[in-house]
Amino acid sequence: MHIAERSYCLHCGKADTSILVGLLLLLALLAVSPRSCPAQQIVDQDGKQLTFTHPFRRIISLYPAHTENLTQLGLDREIIGISTADTYPSTVTAKPRFSDEDNAEKFIAAAPDLILIRPMISRAQPDLLKKLRQSGITIVSLQPTTIDQMYSYWRILGQLTGKTEEAAAMQKQFQAGIAAVQEKLPQLSSDKRPGVYFEAIHSKMKTFSPTSIAIFAVEAAGGRNIASDASPRNDSNIAEYGKERILSKSEEIDVFLSQQGRMNRIDMETLRQEPGFRIIKAFRENRVYLIDEPLVSRPTLRLLQGVEEISRLLYSSR
Repeated sequence: MHIAERSYCLHCGKADTSILVGLLLLLALLAVSPRSCPAQQIVDQDGKQLTFTHPFRRIISLYPAHTENLTQLGLDREIIGISTADTYPSTVTAKPRFSDEDNAEKFIAAAPDLILIRPMISRAQPDLLKKLRQSGITIVSLQPTTIDQMYSYWRILGQLTGKTEEAAAMQKQFQAGIAAVQEKLPQLSSDKRPGVYFEAIHSKMKTFSPTSIAIFAVEAAGGRNIASDASPRNDSNIAEYGKERILSKSEEIDVFLSQQGRMNRIDMETLRQEPGFRIIKAFRENRVYLIDEPLVSRPTLRLLQGVEEISRLLYSSR
């Protein structure tokens, strides 16, 4: 009887040890694994539906706006790769660089659980994206073109990363900043506000879509969009306008803005030497300005800086 009891006790001792080891392993896994959350569902810009139960924790961003917004959400460590075009913020510029022209093996070797792209990559690289999805990598395509879409975009980034409260705080901060700018504006009816032509691509004489975030910036800053009759194609934030239409409104253009950056490599001398532009009121009165492209064309919190800068340019001399 005593022998049997001793044997039983020894067996129990082994079982207790294995249970303890198992519990320790489980606790270790829970410590490094992302916390689960109620199943969430999003639909991206390409119309693809995604259901997920865990925040993504190894992210490659192939669009500078994604990178900037992820860092704003406090996700510097979760970003394991950025695009070749990323220059901001400095906290992530040393991360490995990726391009939609890289082969699938380079992405797979980095072991991301999420790659954030934008629709132009979906159209340009369908075969690459197919291989990446087949390897088990989640791909989400996002690029808002209107201010309401920007808010939704921030919320989706918050959902994907478990940062919904931080995403809501971004929207609140942005809207408070816009309200502060508008409180300082002179009380003018719409037709009395400075008329603004906002150039998107000089070489093609293109402006921005009337619903774009760039035109939101102009209007929030107290300007009146001269090219409100511009018609974008394929839901783009860029719209054709043409020199003839610009010059036909030369007396209405109090201020001429041109974004300056990767999309529009322009300088003041080129603008001033453009045939016909001398008749534009803004050129005659020396109210032609270059605006840093990331401040007006990207759906990030820095858009608020763009609004503040445009407001200063519109009203500083009044």
